Amino acid sequence: MSEMKRFHSVRLDKKLCKGCTNCLMHCPTEAIRVHDGRAHIIDERCIDCGECIRVCDYHAKIVETDPLESIRSFKYSIALPAPSLYAQFRNLKDIGYVLAGLKKIGFDDVFEVARAADIVSCAIRDKLRDPTLPRPLISSACPTVVRLIQVRFPDLIPNIVDIRQPMEVAADIARTEFCKKNGCSPEEVGVFFITPCPAKMTAIRSPIGQKKSCVDGAISMMEIYRVLRPHVAKMQNEEGLQSRSTHYGIGWAASNGESRVVCPDDSLSVDGIHNCIRVLEEIENDKFGDLVFFEGNACVGGCVGGPLVYENNYVAKNNIRKLVSAAKAKKNEDPAQAVPVSMMNKYDLYMDEEIRPNPVMKLDEDMHAAMEKMERMNKIIEGLPGYDCGSCGSPTCRAFAEDIVRGYFTENACIHKMREQLKIMAQRMVDLAQISSYEEKKE
Repeated sequence: MSEMKRFHSVRLDKKLCKGCTNCLMHCPTEAIRVHDGRAHIIDERCIDCGECIRVCDYHAKIVETDPLESIRSFKYSIALPAPSLYAQFRNLKDIGYVLAGLKKIGFDDVFEVARAADIVSCAIRDKLRDPTLPRPLISSACPTVVRLIQVRFPDLIPNIVDIRQPMEVAADIARTEFCKKNGCSPEEVGVFFITPCPAKMTAIRSPIGQKKSCVDGAISMMEIYRVLRPHVAKMQNEEGLQSRSTHYGIGWAASNGESRVVCPDDSLSVDGIHNCIRVLEEIENDKFGDLVFFEGNACVGGCVGGPLVYENNYVAKNNIRKLVSAAKAKKNEDPAQAVPVSMMNKYDLYMDEEIRPNPVMKLDEDMHAAMEKMERMNKIIEGLPGYDCGSCGSPTCRAFAEDIVRGYFTENACIHKMREQLKIMAQRMVDLAQISSYEEKKE
């Protein structure tokens, strides 16, 4: 699917939008404009990070995910719980309760994404042994960060590790093992990810680095939590399913969870999309010469801070810390020995499609035309006040100048420029009135 026509999980409810500038000023890729009293999302720039959802006071930004009822479209259904799902439950004694609860609400089987994270961790460590690869290698786990790089930092695309997301690896293994065990065909099995963020939904419909996703749908973690919570509460004195993941995989739910197992000494973990932008700018400018691995999380706190979670991200991060400690106490494995070699060779862990830049920042495909537009844009910027107030409907004066060059707006949309023009016109009217009065007195 073309990047220019890809699916977006973040949508605008036009009836609820009041035309304020909250989303406009917080969008990391300047994908939002406000005109005619309503926000508009520029498809090519949107990376489905969900920042607009967080800051919209009118709840006009919504997320399109699959409803729980969609699992009935298949003869069999498998749940892929992200590790951040466990963090939604306070004082959870055993992850197995959540796994068993998912089967009670209608899934035929459950496969832990944390288990796939263990496998992906091993694959990344193998990659890091190759001295010919660029440094730092950049995690591909967060689809929002990958799309951010496509839009704003295309020169860093070669640094993105070409290993599939744990969600995709989990889906591939889950379907294969279920079909082998139950003697059914892959087409009969629907695999659904329990997602903490809209970006995963987008990554399923418009995959990054692979031609087709192995996942059939994504169900909001908040929706699942509401249905799942009563079952988990009842099971506190029962026996749950046996978790097959390590404490390393569970730790992927929070920021630094991936780096801690992949490259604990020479890595950098950053959470929050705007923080990621600042660090990626420095990586692009070669300010981290000794950095080996970069883990970027679009959400504050990591996946536990996604827009579709129930629990407060700081509480959730603490919940994960407790679960990791408990799992470590039960079985403190060496990460290098946690995954059998046979598992590493059995499934395809690598991307099958090249990640390409999304050149939405280009003013024109023709270099000569682009240079002319850039020159015009710079002249327009010189004449703007530089307040970056957003009142024109663009997030910054620079973006406004770009929108003028692209033909979206005229300079009259700037209220400050309009005010200057009105002052000039008012002064001219005063001058004309004085001249007229002087002429009358002469007569």
